[in-house]
Amino acid sequence: MTQSATLSRRETWSLLVLVGASLGVIVNTFQGDGEPLIVSIAFSGIAYAATFSLIRWLGPVFMKAGLKGKDMAKARKPEIPETMGAVCAVVYLLLLIIFIPFPFYKDIVAATSGGGNRDVVLQAQQVETGRYLHRFPHSKLASYLSGLLSLQSIVILGIGDDLLDIRWRHKVLIPAFGAIPMLIVYFVDFGVTQVVVPLPLQRYLGPIVDLGWLYYVYMAAVAIFCPNGINMLAGINGVEVAQSLVIALLLIVNDSLYLAPFTPYPHPATDSHLFSIYFLLPFVGVSLALLYHNWYPSKVFVGDTYCYFAGMVFAVVGILGHFSKTLLLLFIPQIFNFLYSTPQLFRIIPCPRHRLPKFNASTGLLDASVTEWAVPPPRPVAMALELLHRLRLARVTKNEKGEIMESTNLTILNLWLLWMGPMKEEKLAWSMVAVQTVCGLLGLFVRHRLALLVFREDNLAFGSHM
Repeated sequence: MTQSATLSRRETWSLLVLVGASLGVIVNTFQGDGEPLIVSIAFSGIAYAATFSLIRWLGPVFMKAGLKGKDMAKARKPEIPETMGAVCAVVYLLLLIIFIPFPFYKDIVAATSGGGNRDVVLQAQQVETGRYLHRFPHSKLASYLSGLLSLQSIVILGIGDDLLDIRWRHKVLIPAFGAIPMLIVYFVDFGVTQVVVPLPLQRYLGPIVDLGWLYYVYMAAVAIFCPNGINMLAGINGVEVAQSLVIALLLIVNDSLYLAPFTPYPHPATDSHLFSIYFLLPFVGVSLALLYHNWYPSKVFVGDTYCYFAGMVFAVVGILGHFSKTLLLLFIPQIFNFLYSTPQLFRIIPCPRHRLPKFNASTGLLDASVTEWAVPPPRPVAMALELLHRLRLARVTKNEKGEIMESTNLTILNLWLLWMGPMKEEKLAWSMVAVQTVCGLLGLFVRHRLALLVFREDNLAFGSHM
């Protein structure tokens, strides 16, 4: 479906009002102490307006440059602009750079000569020359900049993937390179590699276990999994952006629980969760603008850049915000999708280049796609597929000899179609939004309620991080 490359009059005025209101809010915060949280909300409004406009304006430019793809789940298979996730990522990174002074506004004021306390009389021996930079929270700034550097690295790698179309097995470790800056800062400034042992195991392992270097391997694995997890749960209009938005909004809900009035101030985890919110709010802004254009019927494709970028945003806030295990609870659908896809990812079952659901032009519905067996599978694999078939976790087609000739591709989208039957693409996308939301809410419930069955306390009421 094509669209105009220009904004309508109504869209233009709406976006101008949004930008004007956001700038007004930002300017007004200078009358106080900077109010970085309010500024971040205003920046998310600017992020939405800038991304919405640039996607519309750059669509024909991308098409002309050859960055386009066919929407295979449509009867006419229209060509639409691709790699629009790069637009979101660039807008997001620029706004995060501009935002740098605001979280440190009070510290910057305090670090300048006089520190805003010119009415305080000091003795000559108490006067320090220059600025009071030793009081500035350099560790917080280092964490912020390392997160920004990791995101910049992954965006560059993602754009390279979109341009060069790198094979999955070659690009799966790409996010690990982007994670190096924040892992180094974590090692230098935080360095905690201890984990709390669940109550039933404490009699054997003690209350705390130090994982040492294995903890960094775990964090690198989180950085690898999050972008690839978003990328694997893809194939229909809007599903990549929608799942990312649900995860981001649930993370903001979790972060908000550590702010007043939900928890007494000051809470030991408040700064970490404010850090998370500063990264997530502009992400919500750019993603909402992208979803407007990518939702069914899609007018643009997001490209692998968005999946890498979105996943790395979550990895950054989870690692540097010190709640990586909570983050993984919100990735339940992606974890299931990865485990379910493992036989194809490791070539135990043939894995086609794309495993997106199959479009039936005569009915206009999507159905589970299949992979064909050139030769019948080995007996152990055939037995496993038979078991999956009986459990309704796969569907197999046999020839007259009883040999398996086809089996459904092992993705959560195909599994949902197997359970619910063929459906419209939009309905399937909404189904995935519902699954992501329910699983995410369940994850937060497990984190803040059921976790008390195996841990002594929730860090909402105590200073430890889980």
